[in-house]
This record gives sequence, C-alpha cells and structure tokens, in this order.
Amino acid sequence: MYLGIDTGGTYTDAVLYSQEDGVLAKAKALTSRHDLAVGIGEAVSKVLASAKTAAESVELVCLSTTLATNALVEGQGGRVALVMIGFREEDLARDGLSETLGGDPVIYVPGGHNVHGNETPLELGPLEAVTDTLKEEVAAFAVAGYFAVRNPAHEIAARDFIRDRTGLPVTCSHELSSKLGGPRRALTTLLNARLVAMIDRLIDATEGHLHACGIKAPLMVVRGDGALIAAGIARQRPIETILSGPAASLVGARHLTGMSDAVVSDIGGTTTDVAILEDGLPRLDPEGAVVGGLRTMVQAVAMHTYGLGGDSEVHLSETGLESRLELGPRRLMPLSLAAHLDREPVIAALQRQIDAGYAGRLDGRFACLTGVPERFAAGLQAQEMALFKQITGRLAPLDRLLGSASQKATLDRLMARGLVHIAGFTPSDAMHVVGRQDNWNTEAARLGAQLLARRKTGAGKPVADDAGALAQMTIDRLTRQSCEVILSACLAEDGEAQIDAKRSRSVDRALDRVHGIVRFHLTLDRPLVGLGASAASYYPDIAAMLASDSAIPDDADVANAIGAVVGHVRSTVTVFVTAPQEDVFAVNGAGLSERFTNEDAAMDRARSIAEQAASDEALAAGAEDPLVTVREHVKAPEIEGTRSLVEARVIATADGRPRIVRHHQ
Repeated sequence: MYLGIDTGGTYTDAVLYSQEDGVLAKAKALTSRHDLAVGIGEAVSKVLASAKTAAESVELVCLSTTLATNALVEGQGGRVALVMIGFREEDLARDGLSETLGGDPVIYVPGGHNVHGNETPLELGPLEAVTDTLKEEVAAFAVAGYFAVRNPAHEIAARDFIRDRTGLPVTCSHELSSKLGGPRRALTTLLNARLVAMIDRLIDATEGHLHACGIKAPLMVVRGDGALIAAGIARQRPIETILSGPAASLVGARHLTGMSDAVVSDIGGTTTDVAILEDGLPRLDPEGAVVGGLRTMVQAVAMHTYGLGGDSEVHLSETGLESRLELGPRRLMPLSLAAHLDREPVIAALQRQIDAGYAGRLDGRFACLTGVPERFAAGLQAQEMALFKQITGRLAPLDRLLGSASQKATLDRLMARGLVHIAGFTPSDAMHVVGRQDNWNTEAARLGAQLLARRKTGAGKPVADDAGALAQMTIDRLTRQSCEVILSACLAEDGEAQIDAKRSRSVDRALDRVHGIVRFHLTLDRPLVGLGASAASYYPDIAAMLASDSAIPDDADVANAIGAVVGHVRSTVTVFVTAPQEDVFAVNGAGLSERFTNEDAAMDRARSIAEQAASDEALAAGAEDPLVTVREHVKAPEIEGTRSLVEARVIATADGRPRIVRHHQ
C-alpha cells in the first residue's frame, strides 16, 4: 500500500493506492504555508481514516509539490549570495542572471578551469573578506565555477570554506547539471539556493507527521521529469523539484485515462501547467525547464507553466476608455478563504468599504504575515522592515494598513519575498458567487465582487452591473485566458512560438467564432485532458471554445498524488572524453578528472565511471535493483585521412522502482 501526497499552493492532497485495487481513498486539506505540517497532517489523517487503514501498513510514501514552481513564478525565495569563480562581471548579462539576482550580492573569485579541466589558480581572498558580513544578511550561498562540470575542485573548495565559516546551506553548480553554459548554470544554482529553506520546511513537515503517525516507510519526492528521488537528495537539490507537481500530474493523467496521446492541462490555485503526452510518454524539454520566464538547466518534462489559476489575482487592465478584467500572474488568498479563516474582521472591513459609497483602489485587499521564521526577513531595506513590523498574523485591510501610495510597492516586495500574504478577489471567489463552489465563505466573495464591480472604466461606467455579472465576467475571462495559454503551449511544441495566441487577430476571431467572408477555425489534434480540483468546472467550456474533445478523469483532483506513487527512480550521468593535446585523453565527469594516453582506455574508463555513478546515484535516490543502460555520442571527424577526437559523451541511465518497507504479519 502506497501513500501519495501533493502539497500545492492552495490544497494538500493525499491518496492511498495499491497496485491491485488502484485508489483506495483520497482526501484534501488546505495547504498551511505558515506551518506545512498542519495541512499535511490533516490530509494524511483524513485519508487513513477514510480507508480505515493502519499507518503501519503503508510501505512507501511519495511526495509531489508545486511549491518550488509557484515560488519561482511569483518571484519568491530567500536572499542568496552568489559566488562566481572565474567569471567576469559581463557574464551577469546573460541568460537573465542579472535580473534574477535583483539586489542579492555577488562575489567574484579568481579561479576556474578550461574545457579540459585544467585550472586557473583559485584565490579565495575576495570571498574571505565578505563572508562574515554576508552570513548575517543571506539565507544561503550559491557557488558557480567556470567549467566546473569538467572539474569541480574549486567549487568544492569554496563550498567547504563557506560551510565551515557560516554553517549556511551552499549549492554548487556541478551538483545540478553536467551541461556547459556557465551563466545559465549559475542561474540554476542561484534559484536552487533560494528554494533550499522552502523545500526543507516541506520535507521536515512531512517526515514529522509520518513519524508521529507511526509510518515507517521511506519518503520519496517527485522530480521535474517525473522520476522519484529520496527526500535527502531533494533537500540538497530542491531546484529539481520545480515542475514536480505538474510532472506527477502528467504521469497520473496517463495512468488514469490510459491515453497515449493528449494535451494535458492541470489547473491549480497559482498556475496552469500544460504538457504533451505522446506515445504514452511525456515530451521532455531538451534545453531545460522554463519557469517564470527563466530557462534553467533542470531536466524536466516540456511543461509550459503560466501564472493562471483558481486563486489568480483579478485586476483591471485600463487602456483608453476601455477596461477589462485580467487574471494573474500573482496568486492571492481568495476573500472567501480569508473570511473562512477569520470571518469577523474580513466581513466588517468589506462592509465598511461598501458603505463608504465610493470605489477605493485598495478596496477588497488585505494583508497578513505568512508565518515563516523572522530570519527570512534578513536584508530588508529600512522602509520594507518598517512595514513588515506593522503587519501581523491577522488579516488587515490595506486601506487602513498603507499610509501612502509608495507603500503599495513596498508591500509587493514583501509578498515577493514570501513574507506576506495578500488577500483579494479571485476566480475561486467568482465560483462562490455564482453558486458553483461553496466550501468557503460566500458572503465575503459577494462583497468583494460588489467592490470590484463598482470600479469605473476609462469611460466612467461601472465595470459590471452587479456582483453576479462581475463573477461571470471573471469566469469567462479564466476560460479565455486558459484557451490562450493552452494554444501558446501547443504552438510552441509545434515550433510556432512566434504566433502569439493572446494577441493574434486570427486566433481571436477563431475563439470568438466571428463570422465573415473568411472564417477562422482551430482545434487540437488530440483530446484535452483537464486535471485539478476545479477542472470539472472549467474544462468543458475550455474544450468547447477550442472545438476539441475533453477528458476529465474521476480522480482528476488528485492526479498529482497518484502520479507520485506510480513513478520510478531514474538517474542519468554523463562523462566526457576530450583530447586536450595529441595522444592525451581527458576523462571528466561524476566529480572526477583523469588523463589517459590511449583513447580506448579513456573510453572504457568513461563507461565504467558513468555506469557506476548512475547506479550509485539511483541507489542513493532510493531505487531497488536499478537497471543501467548506456548510450554514446562520439564526435570524431577525419581530417586529411586521420581520425581526430573532438568530444565523446558516455551517458548512463539507471532506472528502477523505489525500495519499499515490507510489513510481515
């Protein structure tokens, strides 16, 4: 019996599954961001009680999560110091590294290696000069060395120095990718370091509750490519869990529908994730996962992630005399949920704003602390810290909290750091207003809709006649934006990314069914599979607008958790062989750098290293009896009749089911 858990931005799902009987029970609980153990504990307790199953009978626990993905989409994460070994300042301008750094510190250290693994001497002086100061200002360090994938010695030296001096988490780039491309590898390393504390809290919460329940089974975490890894490895490499939830949903979609070819779209609270299922397997992204507009070096399914979900921010886009609703990309706490958690102050504030008789720009918005430890506020500017100290764990209306327009931007920065929740009107509230959802507080949703409806367009008219009309406008907008993101993803997979589904007049006419001498029509070449708790509410209309067949499986609301428990452990290691000079062959990879005078000997050694490293990684990741396969790519052209090795890559992949705990009667 297996236990699958998926911790999303809004809900935590749990499912009990057996190979013989499939889904035995499923349960949901609200994700408690201030203390993840609460939501996980509630979901696990509910599912065990529902199945009348003893905790001791669980043999394996698998966890998928969208928390890391959501954090990157929303620009959240801890403050990090980036150590660049052998790089120049102009390298920051590549691959979005400078923009991603924002105000986080960067330290340049002389050193690094060349393509064959030969070194430029390492000088740690610049790092030594600032480490004691930085340890009070950052939550983690990221270390990226020039050609560290060919020789990681300098990254390891810097990592050991930082750990000894600060005790803070350190991420090295060679631990995350074997691909060349220093700035993008540095970007991936920076993002990993920002996520360490968040994933650490998630795994601590999960393991703590499992222990309290008496579950002794191993804990596995889903990677972005759908494979499983041991929880200990996920703590060190949390970046690998980006798109973990979506990848698990894709595995779950295949398992639940039996379809070999489909467009799979998973709508959550924060994001909509779209991927292609082809010949029974998910398409992988050969260039690395893209999340929040950033291209990383994380091996993952070719998942297209958009900031659009049931809890997306609803705001007015004002252009000229026209105004229209736009959704996302930020996630807000729905007003209906806010009042469900703390009814009296939320309802009182909303009613006060209604009674005022005029529309304020901050109406219907509240803020409260997320409950993360105060050390994550390290490095705040003076104005940010001043506002942070005014905010408490209770929801406070923004029209009373903020004293000036400039403080709104300050509040947004606190939200981006993951320190503050903002509550406001969302599609989830709209569903409450129209009676298609009733699990939270409908009164707050209706009041929030009234406040937004009376806002004025550029022509001076109310946005909507009443709360019901505003709610339907929001639902219609979600349907339309969902179609646009699904089309954007499919066009990108077809190599037609230059067609902007959001701005194309042709796409607009096709979706709106505009009649004319020329009629535009579009559809998908395969069914649209809708996943997520709200899929049944939205996806029939979305598929109809796309003129496509749809499939919404019975357990669509827990597809991520199901995908987690039916996955495999898989590890891939690449070892490189190059010829830095005549009759000298360099073997680099898996943390080793060796020299040979014979090409055949070098290739044999590369195969041996790759096979052993892949097997060791799979075993460390929790596999049982992994099967190793090897493939090779050799670039060795003949020049004037003489064979000349440029580069050979030996790629070993180990694959196996996770180890489970057998319970003997």
